[in-house]
Amino acid sequence: MDIHLQDILVMKKPHPCGEKQWRVLRVGADFRLRCLGCGHEVMIPRSKAEKNLQQVLRDGQRIV
Repeated sequence: MDIHLQDILVMKKPHPCGEKQWRVLRVGADFRLRCLGCGHEVMIPRSKAEKNLQQVLRDGQRIV
């Protein structure tokens, strides 16, 4: 999957704060993501992120 820095990932399940959108801060074997609702940062494996991914937003455009 083609994911770049600063992309917005819309996940299937919401974060406990209620937000589904996350900004990509680091890419590689793991992703560092920041919740756009509360600012919480997490590192998750690429496989888990791609499994839970609903769509990718890049420059305001829908990619996936």
